[in-house]
Amino acid sequence: MNDSAIPAAVSVSLLERIRTGEVLARDCPSREILNHVCSRWGVLVLVVLLDGMHRFSELRRKIGGVSEKMLSQTLQSLEQDGFVDRKALPVVPPHVEYRLTAMGEEVALQMDGLTTWIEENLPRILAAREGRGVVLE
Repeated sequence: MNDSAIPAAVSVSLLERIRTGEVLARDCPSREILNHVCSRWGVLVLVVLLDGMHRFSELRRKIGGVSEKMLSQTLQSLEQDGFVDRKALPVVPPHVEYRLTAMGEEVALQMDGLTTWIEENLPRILAAREGRGVVLE
C-alpha cells in the first residue's frame, strides 16, 4: 500500500501516535523513562549537570541526602536512556565524569523550569499545605 492510499487525517494521527507514545497506557515504555527523569534524584541530577561535567563525588556533595547507591542507580538509568554520558578515565583511583548529552540537556532544561517554578512558588505551596490558601505578593 502506498502513502497516497492512506487518508491524510489517518496517517497524521498514526504518525503523531507513534511519535508521542501513549504515556497514559499501562504498558507504554515512556512511563519508565518518565520515572527516571521525574524521580526526585533524576530531576536533581539533571539540573546539577546543566552546569557541566561533574564527577560522582561532586554530584553527591551537591545533591544533599542522596545515597551512593541511589545516585549510582539514577546515573545508570539516565545513561541508559541516553540523557547522561559517562566517561571513565584510565587512572588510579578511578576517575569517572558525567555530563549531559544533547538530549539530556533538552530534558534537563524542562526539569530546570519545573524546579525554578517550585522554588519561586514555595511560599504559596507551603501556605496551601497549611490550609491558609494562596499568599498574594
